[in-house]
Amino acid sequence: MTDAQQIRLIKKYPNRRLYDTTSSTYITMGDVKNLVLSHEPFRIVDAKTGEDLTRSVLLQIILEEEACGQPLFSSELLAQIIRFYGQASQNLMGRYLENSIAAFVEMQNKFQEQLRSLYGDNAPLGTDWMAQFLSLQTPALQSMMNAYLEQSRQLLTQMQQQAEHQTRGLFGAMFPTFRPQSDATEHDSSSATNPHEP
Repeated sequence: MTDAQQIRLIKKYPNRRLYDTTSSTYITMGDVKNLVLSHEPFRIVDAKTGEDLTRSVLLQIILEEEACGQPLFSSELLAQIIRFYGQASQNLMGRYLENSIAAFVEMQNKFQEQLRSLYGDNAPLGTDWMAQFLSLQTPALQSMMNAYLEQSRQLLTQMQQQAEHQTRGLFGAMFPTFRPQSDATEHDSSSATNPHEP
């Protein structure tokens, strides 16, 4: 089976109804959310034009989740994200957020594996029990969170260095005499230290 055959195809019609071609039934936004929670790959397309609507539907699910219950994003965080649109660092921030969430999920999975190793496959991982357990594990969680933040910081630094390296290569090829400000500063300080060097 190819990857394309494994991906569940969902068609969205002008009346906003969603048709699951795998089960040959109409489904709801709640069903799409369940597909996300079960890690089942799917793709949502416009039934008429074939345009990929997956992102817009996922954003709609996020909006509905944010509107009820406890929101995940604060107003300040949303404002910060909006400010990145149109900026040169937009793509960099998008990759950073994606990699940071992946790192956080990995940390969460390791934590759950530790619980299963202690309590077996029947370990109570429900929301209420988990909240009580986490309240008793503050030092351990703080250590894990610090490790996550450090990994996140190192990842951002690495991405910034890669972007800077690519920029130097691009401008160096276009303008042979181009020298970044940081290089110029280092050269000036080196000349000041060794005035007799050429």
